[in-house]
This record gives sequence, C-alpha cells and structure tokens, in this order.
Amino acid sequence: MSSPRAAWSTPADIVAGVQRLWDSGALLAARMDGAMLFPYELRLRQPGVAVMGEQFEQVRAWVAALKAGSRQERGHGYDLQWRDINHRQLGRNSIPFAAVIASEAEALRMIGRVNEARRFDALAAGTLASFPRLRAWVRGHPLKLLEHGESWERVLAVLHWFVAHPQPAIYLRQLDTHGVDTKFIEARKGLFAELLDQVLPLEAIVDASGPRQFEARYGLLGKPPLIRFRMLDEAHYIGGLSDLTVPVPQFARLRTGVKHVFVTENEINALAFPQVASSMVVFGGGYGIDRLAGIDWLRERDVVYWGDIDTHGFAILDRLRAALPAVRSLLMDGATFHEHRHLWGSEDADKRFMGELTRLTSEEYALYSALRENVLGERLRLEQERIAYGWVISAIERNVNRHLA
Repeated sequence: MSSPRAAWSTPADIVAGVQRLWDSGALLAARMDGAMLFPYELRLRQPGVAVMGEQFEQVRAWVAALKAGSRQERGHGYDLQWRDINHRQLGRNSIPFAAVIASEAEALRMIGRVNEARRFDALAAGTLASFPRLRAWVRGHPLKLLEHGESWERVLAVLHWFVAHPQPAIYLRQLDTHGVDTKFIEARKGLFAELLDQVLPLEAIVDASGPRQFEARYGLLGKPPLIRFRMLDEAHYIGGLSDLTVPVPQFARLRTGVKHVFVTENEINALAFPQVASSMVVFGGGYGIDRLAGIDWLRERDVVYWGDIDTHGFAILDRLRAALPAVRSLLMDGATFHEHRHLWGSEDADKRFMGELTRLTSEEYALYSALRENVLGERLRLEQERIAYGWVISAIERNVNRHLA
C-alpha cells in the first residue's frame, strides 16, 4: 500500500500540469488570439491536518521540495500560494495549496517549448497571410501545424495550386508543383482534406468523403474501376485473348456476340469455370457487382449469378436484379446447400445481412429466410468454393444448358 505522501503534488506534477496545457493545444491557441490564460493556477494535492501531526517531518520535506523548485528559489518557474493551518499540537503552520505560473513565458520555459512556440508563430503567420480562412483550423490544430512544420511550405503550395485549379480533372500524378510529388500528397490526404475543405469554394467540392474518395471530392481523376472476364468459347476470344481486365466504360462498349454471361464471386471458380458455348464469365467481386448495373448490353443477354449461399450472397443477387431483373441464380438452392452440409461454415455475427429482400424467387427466399432466422443452425453458410467441382459441372449441364439453345 502506498503512503499518503505518494499522492502529494511534486514539482514534476506542476510541470506535467503545464505540459497538459501544451498537449491540449490550449497554450498555443491562447497565444494566437491573445486570450488571457495567465496567470495560471494549479491546485496542489496536499496533506490534511491529521497527517501533518502523524508525518510532520515528511510534510516538511514535501514543502521544502516544492519551495526548491519555485521561482523564489530558482529565479524562474512557478510561485507558491500558501494558507495557514492551526494544529492543536504543532500550532500555526503555512502550507502551499496552489502553484501559479505567472506568464506564458514562464510556462514555455518550464516545459522547454520556447523555440517551438516561436516556430508556431512563424508557421501560423505565414499560413494566415496566404489563407485567412484557415484561422479557425490553425487555432484548433496548433500541434498538427507544428507536426507538419518541416514540409509546411509544400503544403501551402499544394493549397495554392488547388485554389488556382479547382476541379482540375487530372490524375494526382499530373499535379505540377515545385518540390511536391504524388507520394507527398497521398501520404497526407487526411490533412489536405481538412485544409481544402476550408480554402476551396463550396462549388469546387464534391460530396464524397473518406481517404478513398479524395480524388472524387476535389475533382481529380482516380484509378478507374475494372472488370475482369473470361471468354468460355474460343470462337468469341478477343484478338486471341480469353482472360481480360478492362475499365468499366470499356466493358460497357464491348462488342461481343456471346449469348450467356455468368457472374461469380470467387476468383478461382471463375478461373476454373468450364468451357460453355457462346458464353463468358465475369469476376463479380462482392458488392462491386454494382459495376455491372450500368452495362446496357447485359440486358440483352442471359445473365446467371453464382454467389455464396449465405445472407450476403442472396443480398448481392437481389441487388443485381435491381439493375438486371432477368438474372437467374446458379447453385444457390436448397439441394446444393443440404448436399454439402459437411462443408457448412459460419457467417460473422456482425456482418450478416438481416434486411428484407424483394427480388428473390420463392425458393431462393425460403432458403434466405432459413439462413437469416437460423432455422437450420446458427449463422450457417456455404461458400461457393466448397461445392464439389463435379456437382458444379453437373449443375451447369443440368440447370443451365437448357437455356443455352
């Protein structure tokens, strides 16, 4: 058990109290706008009257240590405030109850931040001279300004460039500012998002948020979304190629005579998909299935979707049918699910889809409901790659070939 003395404030505790002013940004914020933060008082944890009688020598040593660290003894630092205590045995004694830091200069010297404060002044002045709108940001994030101080000139150069070129419609790699490269901006997207939101006019900002939406928000070109597909019939290879990955707009302009389009979530299943006359297989990619929604020519094809037998698999199927109502499902039926009961797995409890789906067939909806309501077991699922390959081939021949006439 620690002694009461361990809880009494020490000179180091007083310095720590001033350090908290710095760490919170309050000291620099007050410095910036001239707020009256000083003199600043820190209340001391101190011994009570009863303890003074029991540990008088320890109390005297505690008082002596506080005095030794004070401005009275050292010529700088804190001043002590005292109160008188009357003790029936010890008589009247004075005991410090607070430490007062008289000025900002004393506070900065105590925590060794004099040079950093001056550096902040220079950075803040340079920033506000170029972008007065950033005053609230600088006041609210003084330590972040110091953190990026070494590269702040380049940060301001990037802001100037965006102000001069709102919604530039170029790739980040094409931004031409002296001393600034692509990686410099990419490593600081969060910082630039905070600053650009302040300095750009509202009409130059698109409603998109998050690190992955940086390009869209500020009018830059991002990496185009891609679609990968395989031709399953040599007669429809493209320039002798069967496996291609292209930007979505190019896929939308694809000229192909295939009649049947299979969509599957698992990459290996797409790679192992058997040859089928006048057909292709598209690598779906989960909820990236939305990329197929705007492909007009798919509405003129027989589209078949093969996903996992779990709540999300049926949710993706339902979502695809919102754009392509005639989509049929493959291997997402009760017979397939029960045949592979020895390979059932479990969905993560916090990732299950529990909403209502309105575009499923009656058979699909019955299986989805059973999975959602845990009728057959707790959070069951069957991943598509666990289905026996022979079963897959038979299902294609039995349930799909009749549509391939």
